[in-house]
Amino acid sequence: MVDDATRHSVAILLFDDVEVLDFAGPFEVFSRARLVPGVDSRRSDDSAPFEVFTVAKESEPVRAVGGLVVHPDYDFAAHPPIDVLVVPGGFGTRPLLEDEATLAFVRATAQQAKTTTSVCSGSLLLGKVGLLDGRRATSHWGALEALAELVPTARVMPESRYVDDGIITSAGVAAGIDMSLYVVEQYCGKAVADETAHYIDYPRTGTPPPENRAVGTDYGSS
Repeated sequence: MVDDATRHSVAILLFDDVEVLDFAGPFEVFSRARLVPGVDSRRSDDSAPFEVFTVAKESEPVRAVGGLVVHPDYDFAAHPPIDVLVVPGGFGTRPLLEDEATLAFVRATAQQAKTTTSVCSGSLLLGKVGLLDGRRATSHWGALEALAELVPTARVMPESRYVDDGIITSAGVAAGIDMSLYVVEQYCGKAVADETAHYIDYPRTGTPPPENRAVGTDYGSS
């Protein structure tokens, strides 16, 4: 049994026009991970290594892309400590590039969290607050040029499913599942990550090489 003191907290940022799978994919991975394999272990949280919750600027419902309405668990003013931050993407990231409250939350949380991640165009928010300066990173294919323009010192990796350069970024939408399984592996080991992928019936193709070398065109400077 995993007690609350050793369970890792995962906060997933929500905002209007967030891409659904960007947050739902990581939520599924982290919330379904278990240290004890099998279907029966998912009937309780006894062997769950992660506590997953959503957080938004305000406690009001968020309308995601496609019209899905989601009620965040917490707002910026009151939430539990955060070990892992997940910043999803979607059309809603663009107006947030000028939203000082959201940027301040991302910046402050990243300073104290053990792990900071993004999915899709969520990388733009990480880049905006300086977290990707001089780092390798990736994003949704439609946001690669925007990321390179926003963070000219970053090396944007267009062919990488996800990139870990201290800050972990993933490509678009479904790539957030791959990224989340990678984080599970870092915290709990490969066997737990592989079994989690098996439970959610997701084909895991393995981790990228350590250098996360892209094949194809790089955007931005190296």
